[in-house]
Amino acid sequence: MTRPDIRIVQLDPDTLAALGDGDLERARLTSPVELTEWLAGPACVGTWRRRAHQVVETPQDASWVTGVLWAEDVRCPVGRAGFHAAPDPDGMVEVGYAVDPAYRRRGYARASLEAMCARARADPAVRTLRVTVSPTNAASLALVRQYPFVANGEQWDEEDGLELIYELPVD
Repeated sequence: MTRPDIRIVQLDPDTLAALGDGDLERARLTSPVELTEWLAGPACVGTWRRRAHQVVETPQDASWVTGVLWAEDVRCPVGRAGFHAAPDPDGMVEVGYAVDPAYRRRGYARASLEAMCARARADPAVRTLRVTVSPTNAASLALVRQYPFVANGEQWDEEDGLELIYELPVD
C-alpha cells in the first residue's frame, strides 16, 4: 500500500472556536479547507474547544496545535492531527491524531504520525516526541509499536482516562 499524501492544515482562532461550538456552518465561513460533519461532531468538539482557547491564551502554540488532516489523494479532510502545544522547556512535544471512521484502515494515521515525526525532527527546539494512547486503543497501540518509541509510564487524562506514555528522542 502506498502511503497517502497528507498535510495538516492549521486553522485560525475563529474556525477553531466555531468547531469548538460544533457550528459547522460558521466554521466553513473561515476555514481554508472543506470541513465535514465528523469534524464538528462529538468526537472532535472537545479538542477544538481546547485548541480555540489555547491559541488565544498561548499564541506561540498556534502553528503546532491540532489542525485538519487533509488527504491529497481524495482531496478532502480525513481527520484531525497536530501537537498538543509548541515544544515545552524540555523540548518535548506530544502528538494527537484521530481519523474519521469513514477513512480508517487506509494509512492516514500512519501518514499523520510520520508527518509529525518529521516536523519534530526538523525543529531544533524539539528533543522528545511523545505519544499517549489508551490501553484499549488496539489500532493506535499497534501503530506506535511499529516505531522505536519507548514505553515511559502511564498517566490519567481527565477526558480520555488511563493513557500509556511512549517517547522517542528526536534530537
